[in-house]
Amino acid sequence: QVQLVESGGGLVQPGGSLRLSCTASVLSLNVYDMGWYRQAPGKQRELVARISSGGTTNYADSVKGRFTISRDVAKTLVSLQMNNLKPADTAVYYCNAQSVITAINYWGKGTLVTVSS
Repeated sequence: QVQLVESGGGLVQPGGSLRLSCTASVLSLNVYDMGWYRQAPGKQRELVARISSGGTTNYADSVKGRFTISRDVAKTLVSLQMNNLKPADTAVYYCNAQSVITAINYWGKGTLVTVSS
């Protein structure tokens, strides 16, 4: 069973920055596509950013140029650097891992990001 633990959420003013981290209890990130999703109140969960097992990244249009996803394979750690945050970024952010072998999805419990003045 894969366990994902997120950290780094909190309250930040518009224009500020936060860095989210996700520690995965896996032997290697090289067999998992990793992603960050978010869910705002009353809305569906949506993809924010994704990094494939081979290191290819993709982003939602709403965060391109502001957010950066990265990974540390040795530490099995995936991070999301969020800059120039907007109130519309307020949501619970979830870490996701999908096995490239089984296609099984795993989810963390989420971390709340609130952007407000």
